[in-house]
Amino acid sequence: MMTQAAEQANTSSGAGMDRRVEKPRAPWWRSRRVLIALGVLVLAVAGWRALPASGSTDVAAADIQTGEVTRAPFDDYLPLRATVVPATTTLVGVMSGGQVQELLVQDGALVAKGQPLASLANPELRLQVLSQEAQIASQLGGVAGENLGIQRTRVDRAGQVAQAEYDLIRARRDLDIRQQLHDKGFVSDAGVKSYQEEVDYQTRRVAQLQSGSVAERRITATQGAMLDATRARLQNNLAAVRGSLDALTVRAPMAGRLTNFTLQPGQTLAPGDPAGQVDSEGEWKLEADVDEYYLGRVEVGQTAQTADGARLTVSKVLPTVTEGRFRVELTFDTVPGQALNRGQTLDLRITLGAARQALIAPVGGWLSGGGSSVFVLDPDGDHARRTRVEIGRRNPRQVEILSGLKPGQRVVTSNLSQVDGDLINIR
Repeated sequence: MMTQAAEQANTSSGAGMDRRVEKPRAPWWRSRRVLIALGVLVLAVAGWRALPASGSTDVAAADIQTGEVTRAPFDDYLPLRATVVPATTTLVGVMSGGQVQELLVQDGALVAKGQPLASLANPELRLQVLSQEAQIASQLGGVAGENLGIQRTRVDRAGQVAQAEYDLIRARRDLDIRQQLHDKGFVSDAGVKSYQEEVDYQTRRVAQLQSGSVAERRITATQGAMLDATRARLQNNLAAVRGSLDALTVRAPMAGRLTNFTLQPGQTLAPGDPAGQVDSEGEWKLEADVDEYYLGRVEVGQTAQTADGARLTVSKVLPTVTEGRFRVELTFDTVPGQALNRGQTLDLRITLGAARQALIAPVGGWLSGGGSSVFVLDPDGDHARRTRVEIGRRNPRQVEILSGLKPGQRVVTSNLSQVDGDLINIR
C-alpha cells in the first residue's frame, strides 16, 4: 500500500511539471507574407522610378554641356580667316593671233608696264598689213594732190587780184596825166574819156576778183578742213594697221609680278586667248568665305581688324552662296605689321555693330537645328524641358536671346537634335 501511494504521488507531481507553455504571437508586420509583399512593392516603385516618363529621354550627364543665361554686353563681331591676294590682278590678253615664236620672260618675274613678254609669228598678217599700208599711202597721196590743187588755185586767184589792182593803179595814173593835160588844153574831152573808162573797168574788175576770192576762200577752207580730216583718218588707219604688227608682241598691261604665264614656243594662240596675269606687287587685299547666316549683316564699308592691329574695310560683298558660304573682300586702311605673301592666311574680326546690353546664352550644338528651341534645366538639375526661344545676333561665344528665356536659367548647349520628346532625364 505504501508503494502504490508513492507511485501516485510521483505521478501527480510529474504531471504538474510537464504542462504545455504557449508561445506569444509575432506582430503582423513581421509576417513572411507581409515582408514578401513589401519587398515586391519596393522593387516595383524602384522600377517605376527607373523607367523614363512618357515622352522623355534618358541622357547621361557626362554627355551634355550646360550654360547660364545672363544679361551682359553683346559683342557684335564676326571672326574670319582670310586669304591674302593681290590688290589688283590684270589679265594678259593676246591682241592678235599667231604662233609663239619666243618667250622673253619667265613665269613669276617682275615686269614693267608695256614690257614685252613674248613674240608671235603671223606671216599672213604681215602681208595683209603691207597691202593695207600701200592702199592707205595711195589715198594719202590723193589727199595731198587735192590740197596742192587748192593751194595752187589760191595762188592763182591772188595773182589775178594783184594784177587787176596793178592795172587799176596804172589806169588811174594815166587818167591823172590826161586830166592834167586836158586842164591845160592839150587833150580833148574824148582823149580823157577813154582813160576814165579804163579806170572804171579796172575798178569793176578788181571788185569782182576780190569778191570771188572771198567766196573761193570760204569754199577752199571747207574743202581743206575735209581734206585735213580725211588725212588724219587715213593716218590713224595707217597707225592702226602698223599697230596690228606690234600686237604680235605680247606685253605686260601693268607693272607687277607675272603669274600663270604658261605659254610654250610653237603654241598657237587666237585673238583674245589669256596668256597669264600680272598681280600688283606689294599691294594686297584679303578674301574670306562667310557663312550664309551673315549674308544680310555683312555690308560694304564695315571695319575690320587683324590680330596684329592692321585695320581694314569691307570693300566688296559677293552675294552668291556656294555650299552655304559667300565671299567678301577687304582692303587695308593701314599698313600691315608684317610682310605679306600671296596665299597667306590671317585671322581678323569684322565689326558688325556696337556692343550693347542683351540677354545672351552660350553658343553650342543646340544652334545646329536653327536655334528655335532649347532644353532648360529644372531647379533640381535632374530634368530638362524643351522651351521655344527666339534668337537674334550671334558671335562665336554668345547668342542673343530675344524671347523665351530669363536671366539665371541654365540651358543645355549640347546638340540634342536627335531627341524627339520635350523632356530629358539626366542620369
